[in-house]
Order: sequence, then structure tokens, then C-alpha cells
Amino acid sequence: MPRIHFHQQLAALKDKLLAMAALAHQVLEYSVTAYANGDMSLCDHVLEIEAAINAAEREVDEMAYELLSREQPMAIDLRFILSVIKINGDLERIGDQSVNIAQRARSLEKLPRVALPVDIVRMGEHAGKMTQLAIQALVEGDVAIADQVLAMDDEMDLMNREVQDVMVELMQQKPEITDYALNAIIIARNLERSGDHATNIAEDVIFWVRGSDVRHKFALADAD
Repeated sequence: MPRIHFHQQLAALKDKLLAMAALAHQVLEYSVTAYANGDMSLCDHVLEIEAAINAAEREVDEMAYELLSREQPMAIDLRFILSVIKINGDLERIGDQSVNIAQRARSLEKLPRVALPVDIVRMGEHAGKMTQLAIQALVEGDVAIADQVLAMDDEMDLMNREVQDVMVELMQQKPEITDYALNAIIIARNLERSGDHATNIAEDVIFWVRGSDVRHKFALADAD
């Protein structure tokens, strides 16, 4: 009977984390849409959702640490709780990056609009897809989906480097658009970091399911 209760608590912890993950995915989408459409009302929603994410982070951490101290779990259950703690932090940081993007969108609203020769919205869609797949991998405990996220990270890095290179060249050619271009560079960097956090989540799913730490390229013996 105590073991059944423990697994019910694990399920409740996962549900709480998934609710937070849904907020992180939503806030990222809102911030990119605010940038793309100049919709400042979405910037306000970003701040509201990020506050909810911060509150959820504290609750998830409390639940996870309480389970660790009270139940002393072993093997896959221990890996799951450790992964939840790390994923929790990455979801909160996706919220932080989204706030940064919304703040840049507000700054751009005050400047004359410039048509840039880079597709930052596509970067945003890519980051959103990485986040969505990382969450799906968590929901399903699916390592194959997590591997897809890892593969997508290289493309995100390439897109970010392209934005940096093109914007630097453009600023040299047209110094009058420097403020606009710098904000675009910062947004691209925020999106690239969001992709990094999605990658971290995927790696933690792999650790939970396989017992393999792919961040440092070594495998732990499976104690299951």
C-alpha cells in the first residue's frame, strides 16, 4: 500500500511539471508572436505567465525534495525525481528567455520598423518545436523523441550564428539601423538559449529512461 501511494505521488509530481511545461511552451510562443506582430498586449501576458511559472517551479521543487527525503527512492524512480528537478529549472529559464524577448519586442516597438534579411520568426518556430518535442518526450518517456530534439539543436545554433553574422554586416552598411539590429541579435540569442534548455530537457528524459548521461557521454549502470 505505501508503494502505491508513492507512485501516486510521482504521478502528481509529473502532472505538476507537465502543467508548468505547457506554460513554458505558451510563453515562448507569445513572446515570438509579440515580436513578429508588434502585439504589446502579448508582452503583458508573457509577464503574467512567467510569474505563474516561477510559482510552479517552487512547488515542483518542494514536492521533489520532499519525495527524495521521505521515500529514499532507488533506480528509475530516483532518476525520475532528479530529472524533474533539472527539467524544472530549464522550464523556468525558458520563461526567463521569453520575458527577455518580450522586453526586446517592446524596445523595437519604439523604433522605425526595419525589414531584416534574417528569419527570426523561423528561429522562434524552431525553438517552439524543440520545446514541444522535449515535453512530448517527457510525457511519453520516449527516448527517440528526445533524440530528435538533440538533432535539432545544431540547426538552431547555425541559425543563431547566421543572424549574428548578417546583422553585424548590416550594421556596418547601415549604421542608422544599429539599435534595431542589436535587438534582433539579442532576440536570436534568447531563442538559441531556449533551444539549449529544450535540449537539456531531452537529455534529462534520456537519463531518466536509459540511465545514460548524454551530456558528458558516459553511461551509468542500469540499476533497475
